Amino acid sequence: MPLIMRSTEVVWHHATVSRNRRNQQNNHKSIVLWFTGLSGSGKSTLAHAVEEELHQMGCRTFVLDGDNIRHGLNSDLSFSDEDRKENIRRVGEISKLFIEAGVIVLAAFISPFREGRRKVRSMIPHSDFLEIYVDCPIEVCEARDVKGFYQKARSGEISEFTGISSTYEAPEAQELTLNTSKESLSEAIAKIMELLNNRGILTRP
Repeated sequence: MPLIMRSTEVVWHHATVSRNRRNQQNNHKSIVLWFTGLSGSGKSTLAHAVEEELHQMGCRTFVLDGDNIRHGLNSDLSFSDEDRKENIRRVGEISKLFIEAGVIVLAAFISPFREGRRKVRSMIPHSDFLEIYVDCPIEVCEARDVKGFYQKARSGEISEFTGISSTYEAPEAQELTLNTSKESLSEAIAKIMELLNNRGILTRP
């Protein structure tokens, strides 16, 4: 019977071009900004708006969006609790690779379980994981829902929908909370940029 290689038998290869060297070349530090909140709370809108701001400054960035990831890498996963956990675990591993590449990662995922978010935080070295809770009342999220997902969830057409038939566990130790039902997009962006500056991420003049 042929031997089967397992991950425990694979040796990590250390590159000569390090994360620090990439950060120096980019003139900014790499970081993971993790946006969590209900569907319709504004996570993706915020992530892309902040990316635009950073891009205009010359920063190297990439948005990992929940829907986009499920079109490709995680297309084999359902929305069961276990598959949701696996979805976030995989995104955590991707985020880890991106920050090694010197990139500011903006991850916009419902990521409903505290355990899953803690696990991703533990993957990222040197506290380079900033959790941003995009807090928004479910009534407002439903009013914004142009795709009608909440209505379908309430009528039973969609099962395991976060906030309706599946649990969302709000963060307890987040770095920043944004209330998108009260704050404008520009106000929210300003708070995120202030967080990045206070953490010394943006070393560009």
